[in-house]
Amino acid sequence: MTLNELRYVVAVAQERSFGRAAAKCFVSQPALSVAIQKLEDELGTLLFERGKNEVTATTVGARVVEQAQRVLEEVARIRELARAGRDQLSDPLKLGVIYTVAPYLLPDLVPALHAIAPGMALELEENLTEALETELKSGRLDAAIIALPFALPGVQTDVLYEEPFRVVVPAAHRWAKRKSIRPDELAGEHAILLNVGHCFRDQVLDACPELNRQDVPTARTNSLETVRNMVASGLGVSVLPRDALTPKYHSRLVVPVPFAKPVPSRRVAIAYRKTFPRPRAIEAVRRAVAKVRSPAAARDASPS
Repeated sequence: MTLNELRYVVAVAQERSFGRAAAKCFVSQPALSVAIQKLEDELGTLLFERGKNEVTATTVGARVVEQAQRVLEEVARIRELARAGRDQLSDPLKLGVIYTVAPYLLPDLVPALHAIAPGMALELEENLTEALETELKSGRLDAAIIALPFALPGVQTDVLYEEPFRVVVPAAHRWAKRKSIRPDELAGEHAILLNVGHCFRDQVLDACPELNRQDVPTARTNSLETVRNMVASGLGVSVLPRDALTPKYHSRLVVPVPFAKPVPSRRVAIAYRKTFPRPRAIEAVRRAVAKVRSPAAARDASPS
């Protein structure tokens, strides 16, 4: 049984004529007749009643024709999937983003990516690094924007940009007019940190190891926007990444102060399985991020 034989069967059923079916399938009538006879012999049953003026399907033949039509539709679907695979920017991209990057990158990234790949929809998920890692390994995500380090067997990471950190203090704080602050100085203040599980918390503690001391008073919360609001309320000082300090998020109650050199920072990267079959989709994300997070764009976005 071949696909061509199934096509011939469906064509004969539709045209009720071997001659018209042969013309529809671009074969000679004898070739089509021989193919259908061969299929009937293989199945051990007649599929069509051959009348003088018309051909009609037998009871069994009608059921075979119905099934043959389904098979041909599924074959066509396979070809569509293959075509979509060749056009790597046609299917949705399932992209995960960590909580401390998503609110500040996605509003710029989504329109930039749409301009580069208008046919590629985005299915977005914000989550913790650990959860994104699990979904990336399982295939529920195609890629994830995370902060390094991110070591996972079989997963490639490409650095997208580097994001420096700044200390943030209440407007009335004595540090508000400082030119710079050393990381060790934060241990003398009430520090506001993210909860355990956020990679940005770990990065701040790596940059300011004195905050790990048990005698350092700290408060914890779940989002950078809550950190900003707690600082604005005078509840303490904290550290925010550059993108959370752009003018659109400015609060007159919060003053960003640079770290003394070397300035701590994090590297934001895109992670994807090495076997992911759509490298052009990953490249489109890289290009879109480069467009909105280029050095010039970063300078324009920096708070005054």
